[in-house]
Amino acid sequence: MDDPDMELVAAIDPEFAGIDLRQLTGVESAGIQIASGPPELERANAEVVVDFTVAEAALENMRWCASQGIHAVVGTTGLSREDLTDLEDAFKVSAGNCVVAANFAIGAVLMARFAELAAPFMDGVEIIELHHDNKLDAPSGTSLHIAKLIAESRERSSAPAFSQDPTTTTPVEGTRGGEGPGGLRIHSVRLPGLVAHHEVLFGSVGQVLAIRHDAFDRTSFMPGVLLAIRAVADTEGLTVGLGPLLGF
Repeated sequence: MDDPDMELVAAIDPEFAGIDLRQLTGVESAGIQIASGPPELERANAEVVVDFTVAEAALENMRWCASQGIHAVVGTTGLSREDLTDLEDAFKVSAGNCVVAANFAIGAVLMARFAELAAPFMDGVEIIELHHDNKLDAPSGTSLHIAKLIAESRERSSAPAFSQDPTTTTPVEGTRGGEGPGGLRIHSVRLPGLVAHHEVLFGSVGQVLAIRHDAFDRTSFMPGVLLAIRAVADTEGLTVGLGPLLGF
């Protein structure tokens, strides 16, 4: 997605180092050659680094950004709570700031917020997340984030704990999904043809509330990425999720 206020100055990917970015992506890039590591970002005077890699690489890249005082926007999933604490400590003493979000689709962020609001008023909840067959982590970072928001919202309210799972027999292990934050059940689907889809199912007496978001194309993430790039310089330290950038 083109933006006249931004300029791409560098690209990093050790696997494709030395290849012209335009040749690999078809994007007009003023002759940018893909570099093998972060030092190229300093040479190019990058102001904001955007990281969509894997958790181990992202953590290393963000530590480097913090040490160099460069702002960072991270969409890599699979970062643990300990990893986020590590990044929080690193950017607390850095001239750079960092925004980490499990999902940059604005609709997905709104879905999580709606689920948080609904949590005190229903009797039970489960989460289904569906992704493409090349996704390495399960469940998705977005589903874990939603489960955390729901569990915390329920705990803050005067409502009793969600009803317990009555299942006592599971001939096929894992049929009931995994237990996320607050013991919420999360079910992961991986299939060709999918991109990123999340559904939160709340149940109560005589009714079901379904909150679903479907990302049919990765371009759905770009408005959120651009939002984070514009805002990161003014969001001190580490910010987790797009919610704070949207006012909630």
